[in-house]
Amino acid sequence: MKSFNKLILMVTVITAAFFAVVNLCFINAENKDGAGRPYRVEAERIANDIKDGIYSESSLNDCFYITAVERLSGENVDTFYSVQSDYIIKMIDGELYRFDYSYRQDDSDERLMINICLAFAVALIVIFLIIIKYKIIKPFDKIREVPFELAKGNLSIPLKETKNQYFGRFIWGLDLLREKIEQQKIKELELHREKKTLVLALSHDIKTPLGIIELYSQSLEKGIYKDEAKKKKAAASINEKCKEIKDYVDRIINASSEDFLNFEVNNGEFYLSELVDRISEFYIDKLGLLKTDFIVEDYQNKLLIGDLERAVEVMQNIIENAVKYGDGKEISLCFEYDTDEDCTIFSVTNTGSVISENELDHIFNSFWRGSNAGSVSGSGLGLYICRNLMRKMNGDVFAVFQDGKMTVSAVFCNV
Repeated sequence: MKSFNKLILMVTVITAAFFAVVNLCFINAENKDGAGRPYRVEAERIANDIKDGIYSESSLNDCFYITAVERLSGENVDTFYSVQSDYIIKMIDGELYRFDYSYRQDDSDERLMINICLAFAVALIVIFLIIIKYKIIKPFDKIREVPFELAKGNLSIPLKETKNQYFGRFIWGLDLLREKIEQQKIKELELHREKKTLVLALSHDIKTPLGIIELYSQSLEKGIYKDEAKKKKAAASINEKCKEIKDYVDRIINASSEDFLNFEVNNGEFYLSELVDRISEFYIDKLGLLKTDFIVEDYQNKLLIGDLERAVEVMQNIIENAVKYGDGKEISLCFEYDTDEDCTIFSVTNTGSVISENELDHIFNSFWRGSNAGSVSGSGLGLYICRNLMRKMNGDVFAVFQDGKMTVSAVFCNV
């Protein structure tokens, strides 16, 4: 903020200096013209033409200051010296000549207009800089530390809402993001605490059957049981407690492998055209830069069931996979309509996929990556997320591989 204030001050100082230089140039030019008296130079040139006998009225066309030349004669004696304009008298070959001229040394009006225009332009610049300061720089200065605080995990300081037309929505969205991260962090801590408590409780419960197994095994090892029936009973107890421990272990595994992603879906209704427009708006430009043909086939504008934002996320994940693992030649969007199931199938097809058909059953698993992944970065979660989101919207997603093309389709229920 201080540096911007210095910028405004610097602009003001430079402007004042510029004003001074312009006015000094006017004054110097005026003094130079006044000292030289250029109208005398023109009068002398015309006098020489008269001496040489080559003067004519057309000679005045080349003059800037001299407006008329009059010779004294008997007819104009009374008016020769009584003209309204400025003039000088010269004796040429024994005759008097009057040279009328126009020379305005005072250009203060012109200078005033130029100064007014310059002042107006500078005022606009200063006002514009002040608007930038209070509408953009100052609001941004208040939030510039927020990303660093979020990165450090400081989620407790809320952002004040503002009606600023440039940053109002941005600040509101940033505060919403902060609240979302804070809520997610609280949920993760609660989930972590619950899982830790569960694991500790189950681990404690395991100690009891382990103690019984240890007791029976030591008894059998030392030959305490002489009766064959007691030996069988001890073995049966060991087997029973082993099953009990296995059950505890299964519960621990299930608790540790519970879904780690949040799939919140707000189901409603939206038109297919809304989804297609959102997808096309982004990928027409992106795929154009990649020199990849992007084809959107004709479709019927069905009313679908689901969450539009989540549906956009699903289709973006599918198309991003097509961009990553295709050959970059063509990606197309096509549509089918199942009247029996009353659903719309939105398919993304790309060329160049080298995934094998026996891998299709695994592509929707979490953390699974196909043989065509190579050096392409990824987490193996994209299609896993798509499947979970589609099922939350009462739909589904599937993939087929045919004729060297990979097609991933999302199934949406019609209203």
